[in-house]
Amino acid sequence: MNSKTLPETSVAREVESSDVKESFEIPKPKTGRLFNFVLQFAIVGIAFFVIGYAVGNKKLQIDQKNFIPKITVSNQQYTGRNQNIDFSLFWQVYDALPAKYLDKSAIDGNKILYGAISGMVKSLGDPYTAFLDPKQNQNVTDELSGSFQGVGIQIGFDKDKRLAVIAPLKGTPAERAGVLAKDLILKIDNKNTFDMTLPEAVDLIRGAAGTKVKLTLARSGVDKPIEKDLERAQITVKSVELEFKDVKGGQVAVIHVSRFGETTNKEWDDAVSEVLKKNVRRLVVDMRNNPGGLLTSAIHLGSEFLHGTIVKQQFADGSIQELPADHAGLLEKIPMVVLINGGSASAAEIFSGAVQDNKRGKLVGEKSFGKGTVQDVLDLPGGSGLHITIAKWLTPKGTSIHGVGITPDINVELKSEDRDKSLDPQFERALELL
Repeated sequence: MNSKTLPETSVAREVESSDVKESFEIPKPKTGRLFNFVLQFAIVGIAFFVIGYAVGNKKLQIDQKNFIPKITVSNQQYTGRNQNIDFSLFWQVYDALPAKYLDKSAIDGNKILYGAISGMVKSLGDPYTAFLDPKQNQNVTDELSGSFQGVGIQIGFDKDKRLAVIAPLKGTPAERAGVLAKDLILKIDNKNTFDMTLPEAVDLIRGAAGTKVKLTLARSGVDKPIEKDLERAQITVKSVELEFKDVKGGQVAVIHVSRFGETTNKEWDDAVSEVLKKNVRRLVVDMRNNPGGLLTSAIHLGSEFLHGTIVKQQFADGSIQELPADHAGLLEKIPMVVLINGGSASAAEIFSGAVQDNKRGKLVGEKSFGKGTVQDVLDLPGGSGLHITIAKWLTPKGTSIHGVGITPDINVELKSEDRDKSLDPQFERALELL
């Protein structure tokens, strides 16, 4: 502000002050009541200011002892049933823990909050609907990116909701140690896995490279539990790998898809470009031990061979949404065989089911895992997350495979003696068909 504008501003203020005095010339009794009102208002305002200042500076303590808020929540809008829930029980427990629990150092507000939310979600009885604390949520993000520290297994639940190996990842400590798809995980180190959530199990198995974890497994056809001492490692897995096999009649392209992650679509597109460049006219897509991943990625791969509906989603209200191909396929005419086994799950089953329903190619191997639900992922404040089952997915013909799996067109078992001799009768059968 310069010297010329300052006097002008001062004059303006004086005029405004004079106008106010003239406009409030009213009888004295009313002026007294107004004065009292203004005075009381000022006192109340000052009181609130002092209290707020004191609380903000922690000079005033508000004692909430024995105060249990009664909050009733109705969820009729979503469930269709009038369920009024009184949360005063929650607050009673929350109030009692720090007051009465022996080890005061164990009281952690965030852990109590995360545990309460996890228990709420777990009450649904769906092992794939789960709350993830920030560390667990980061584990999932790392896995989708294809780089993490652990032993290299994808885990889930069998039809009886027992913790199981969906698939060991290729070239990882778990695969080298002989961990197999559908092995039940009885213990992680000395902790029993009964009633353990998926994030809790992942949290225990993951760890810094070079450290060890012991898994106690149960395997079909084996009487005694199997113990595996595994050394964790940095796991970096490319989700799509391409190789060419020289067979009678020319080359066969073999595309191994180990999961459906963040980089899968680009890796797949690069592999397809290489197949077209070499003008190979026969193809094997190996989905064995593929535990799944992103739904959008399964649709992308399926679109390479099919047009129209790749998968359907059935929601709680019975409505069905059809999800079509997302691009024009470049391999719609090439003869193909898809390999599946008990470790083929979720997005791998979506791809395989679409191929089978459309008779686009033959499925060879063993019955797939049978995970037929779709989870939405919600990112929550503080880095936590919620995986919540929102739908069942159906094959293009409307078949649900949840808990059942996909039966291959040609069943070929891979036996333990085949593994010991490095034989692959499933792959050999695929080559015969081509």
